[in-house]
Amino acid sequence: MEALKRKIEQEGVGVGQEVVKVDMFLNHQIDVQLAIQMGQAFCEAFRDDQVDCILTVEASGIITGMTTAMAFGNIPVIFAKKGERRNIGSDVYTAEVYSFTHQKSNVIRVSRQYLRQGMRVLIIDDFLANGAALNGLISIVEQAGAVLVGAGVCIEKGWQPGGRLLREKGVKLVSLAIVDAIEDGRLIVRKDG
Repeated sequence: MEALKRKIEQEGVGVGQEVVKVDMFLNHQIDVQLAIQMGQAFCEAFRDDQVDCILTVEASGIITGMTTAMAFGNIPVIFAKKGERRNIGSDVYTAEVYSFTHQKSNVIRVSRQYLRQGMRVLIIDDFLANGAALNGLISIVEQAGAVLVGAGVCIEKGWQPGGRLLREKGVKLVSLAIVDAIEDGRLIVRKDG
């Protein structure tokens, strides 16, 4: 997606050799118009997959999950909650997910009430690095007996194995932008990806 690639190149910053800092438009302060365009891009990519709902994980995936759901005509967005919550109850699907950003494991939970057998699920998230979050969400889809139609990520870290491993598993994966490297604080965005 050209608008996202330009934004990454113009405003994004690499921290060290691993951190892609885009919180100025993606996951702290939100460029709403860009978020709407990303949702439309995901809708176009999965248009023929008969998507029933969007599944994401709190918190950064929610915005793009919502704009994608709106582009599909206001289908439901379900987000996995991190940690124990009294208001979600105990009738949940769970998966353990290691967060690269927070450097710790979280148990994510989705109420069985909202994710049901046979639902056609599109997973949306802001980043893909090692694939822990997406694999956790895929596990929840499988536990529910739902159908995974694919996964869309805003930014894939091309030097980390998550994207390759998911594609090798046969997951239909759409990355709107792929950052291949960090060079002296500059993010190197793949031109053809």
